[in-house]
Amino acid sequence: MKCLIIAAGKGSRLRSLTEAKPLISLKGIPLIDRVIDSALKAGVDDFYVVIGYQGTLIRSHLEAVSRAKNISITIIENEEWERANGVSVLKAKQYLDEPFFLLMSDHIFDAEIACQLVLQSSGNKGILLAVDENLGNPFIDMDDVTRVLAEKSRIQEIGKGIESYNCFDTGIFLCDPALFSAIEKSSEEAGDDSLSGGVRILAQEGKANVMPVNGLFWCDIDDPQNFKQAENYLSSQTKNCAE
Repeated sequence: MKCLIIAAGKGSRLRSLTEAKPLISLKGIPLIDRVIDSALKAGVDDFYVVIGYQGTLIRSHLEAVSRAKNISITIIENEEWERANGVSVLKAKQYLDEPFFLLMSDHIFDAEIACQLVLQSSGNKGILLAVDENLGNPFIDMDDVTRVLAEKSRIQEIGKGIESYNCFDTGIFLCDPALFSAIEKSSEEAGDDSLSGGVRILAQEGKANVMPVNGLFWCDIDDPQNFKQAENYLSSQTKNCAE
């Protein structure tokens, strides 16, 4: 199983804690290492990471991770990292011609979510997105989260500003290469080169499905408040295990 991780953005709201957001240490483990570890538990054995802002630092770190964990990590440069995140996805097009996980370097999550995606992937065409149906989840930043409207497990609409929604995008996807052409089509026809733009195209084609996470943990580490929430959660889990 292959996995594409997007780690190209600036992460400006966490600049007070780090210069390179994917490398910020959460309970002694960098965010991107946590993402990689969760993917490994789900059976991933081949990683592709798109870097941009602070690329030299992140590249050096990933090369060390590759050696330490004895895993394949292909590093892909995105010099257009200030554009929408769909551009970073497209940078990996030449490397991925089979189903793959798509993850964000700042979204940490319970590995069971990825495991369940694999179990529900049979015959999947397009994308299968893990969504959170708990609209009161205290980890959610309502000003930043991508909202999703789904009916009968199919995405009807997706975006940060939509008013009608019934779940949240966790940033954890199982995709096939159709995603690349969908982002390209969105860019050409609507001038929208975001990942959500590509998902909208697939939704119109009936190729964008959802899988609820059923209360499993995930968190977008987007600002100091999210960071502290995740830190407290992981501390409580460690304490429970010790007890």
